[in-house]
Amino acid sequence: MSSLPLKSALRWHVLLWLAYAGYVLLGAWLLFEPRPGGTALSTKLWLQASFLTARMVTFYCCYLLVYPRWLHLGRVPQLVLGLLGAVLVFAGTRALLEEALYPAVLGFRNYGPDTTGLYYLLDNTYYAVLPLALSALVWTTETTLRRERETRQLTAEKRAAEAAFLKTQINPHFLYNTLNMLFGRAYAADKELASALMKLSELMRYMLRDTPDGRVELAQEIDYLDNFLALHRLRFSGRLNAELTVEGDPAGHRVAPLLLIPFVENAFKHGVLDDPAAPVRLHLRLQPGRVEFTVRNRRHDYQSDATSGIGLSNLRRRLQLLYPGQHELQTGPEGAEFQARLLVYDEAAPTVPAAAAAPAAQPLAPAPATA
Repeated sequence: MSSLPLKSALRWHVLLWLAYAGYVLLGAWLLFEPRPGGTALSTKLWLQASFLTARMVTFYCCYLLVYPRWLHLGRVPQLVLGLLGAVLVFAGTRALLEEALYPAVLGFRNYGPDTTGLYYLLDNTYYAVLPLALSALVWTTETTLRRERETRQLTAEKRAAEAAFLKTQINPHFLYNTLNMLFGRAYAADKELASALMKLSELMRYMLRDTPDGRVELAQEIDYLDNFLALHRLRFSGRLNAELTVEGDPAGHRVAPLLLIPFVENAFKHGVLDDPAAPVRLHLRLQPGRVEFTVRNRRHDYQSDATSGIGLSNLRRRLQLLYPGQHELQTGPEGAEFQARLLVYDEAAPTVPAAAAAPAAQPLAPAPATA
């Protein structure tokens, strides 16, 4: 509803409307001057009450419906229609109270019987301008304050994440040299272990890689998932049932690094992995400017819905940092399965000439045989 917590915002709205109603009604009472043949005080107060009710209804019609949906660039026609509808709401509320309810219950009406529809509409349009403007002012102010607060919060979280990353960063040359030494020793004795070390090296190289724009080619992200699955297949010795399918061409897609792996890790942590009839299904669907990633896994019988999801708060905050207004995230149980679906609107990968392209990282190679 606003940048404040919901209860606090409701409290402020109620207090301000009570203050405004008290001001209007008290002013009508204090400034009332009885005149022979004039309007009675009770009639004036009832008319002020209906006028105030119409303004409140119109205010929240714009505050909750019109401005949140259409007060944006490119939505001017919809906004104009919405405001015209709000004017009709204002006029309709007054007509319902002053021209239908009051005559039946109180015995008087506001407008005379000879009032034309055009005059009634123009008169109410004039009086509807104030609630329309106040609603726009309040909604714009609250939205601006909320976005400023979210920006400060996101900036603080980004700095904290960068600081945490720097604390945990290790010397990649030491890591690669160590893995190369282990790979060389294992190659002659156990080819499977050597292959696992090579995939681990590729995973670590990708995790520690930095890019100027914070984006990598989607094909590299897919290679990371393939290596991740391959290592877990070695770990589970043929008991892992997981499949990755890619629909579309990864070429031309760029995404944030390590964007997809949290979904896979969550499925492996909470899902059933050893059932051939219900494998963990990872499906990547690619369209121009769109990357859709869906993960489905069967849940353990003893798990509740609360423990089946991923760390939604952390993931949502990261997506807000990386793809503000350019992503959709849906997670939740579907029968015996849990599904997570991410849709991001990615950027086109720049075309790099072959001569200018950076050389690919060299994979680990077997150590030379010693005499």
